[in-house]
Amino acid sequence: MSKTNPIVVEGDQIKLRLQAERTAHNTPIHVDWVRFTCLLRSVTPDFLTRRGPVLPTRDMLAKRSVASVGRMVVHKPRYNDELSESEQDRVHRLIRCTLEAYEAEHQTPAFQWASGQALELAKEIVEALGEEFEVSPEIKGGKDFYKYSFIIERKGHPCGWVGFMAGSNSHSAQAQNQTIHANIEGHACTFASAGWTDRIADLIDKHEAKITRADLALDLFDGGLDMDGLKDLYLSGGFDVRGRRPQTDVKGDWVNGRERSFYVGSRKNGKETNIYEKGDQLFGREANSPWVRIELRYGDQNRVLPSDIFRRPADFFAGASDWHQLQLVKHEAPAIPQKISVHKALPLQTVKAEISRNLRWAFTSAAPTIAAAFKYLSESEFLELCDWRKHKLPGRLRKFSESDLLGAFSVTNSGGGAGHTLLAA
Repeated sequence: MSKTNPIVVEGDQIKLRLQAERTAHNTPIHVDWVRFTCLLRSVTPDFLTRRGPVLPTRDMLAKRSVASVGRMVVHKPRYNDELSESEQDRVHRLIRCTLEAYEAEHQTPAFQWASGQALELAKEIVEALGEEFEVSPEIKGGKDFYKYSFIIERKGHPCGWVGFMAGSNSHSAQAQNQTIHANIEGHACTFASAGWTDRIADLIDKHEAKITRADLALDLFDGGLDMDGLKDLYLSGGFDVRGRRPQTDVKGDWVNGRERSFYVGSRKNGKETNIYEKGDQLFGREANSPWVRIELRYGDQNRVLPSDIFRRPADFFAGASDWHQLQLVKHEAPAIPQKISVHKALPLQTVKAEISRNLRWAFTSAAPTIAAAFKYLSESEFLELCDWRKHKLPGRLRKFSESDLLGAFSVTNSGGGAGHTLLAA
């Protein structure tokens, strides 16, 4: 049986925590979700030399369905009188092969490096969130195309995770295998200790991470926003941004006026605002709570989200549109509107072309020097030479984002190696 969502059970406590946070941070804007991705370091972290992650034993794995073992796309049928002996033998062989493959993968250096760094990051996140949080040491199945994860918990309830290693062998998975991904959910954001957003922002800067999601919420505990008037406000241009009218969507019981949500913008395009009756969500419609939440959801689609979005959430909330800024003015909340520019993604072929030129130079001009360094330098000296953190990108590659480069390099390398591809061209 799944555990009850503490966000619903602790409704009154949530309100108190949010009100206390306003006082502590001197802003009405609450950060309600954080996601970011960072690159794996190219060397084994010191953390692995102290204590590695706890791996599930064969007995522990055998108690689960095969589907939960390493996120394998395999299903274990129920045993019943209709299942023949040959079918039962097939299932047993399948389970045994899956377990053996799962255990073999856990012994590879790539798994050890990735799992060690993921656990290290999870522990850093827990330290930033506060004393009520901990990391479950056992490796779990992953989410969002990551194969494995470490779960962040508060009082036994999952409220975040750090994923590592791609769950497939696709071209995009080659780039994903070079990353670890952190997801801090709303429950963790609500009950984190004072100052956690600054600490998370510092952590993101430390790891040079890419923020992929940031939710900023303004809670109207006593109401004061006319849900019924949102449609007319929209039609009159009240939500327009630079002369453009965003798309909308609605959910909930608008006939009886309860549990309503009004969406402006699009998550697919990287900016969406959900105006909804938070009191109904937490306390039930029978409580007739006036609490309304305005939740601005930023994604990384065509945007680069700065870490300051967590240090100065009110500024970035106000910068979303004139309407968002007006909501803060109504609450006498000081803010300097900070807009996040939209950047059109460059075509993959454009990025590949620049990478191919750069690699062609490396293979034709720099290869003898690199080969000599590999042959005669010590391992530590050669790794220092190749440490990407100590060198700037080549000039022709600096105009591209990290995700552009990862994706293009993986595609360039998918045809038998980048050198093979270039020499064959």
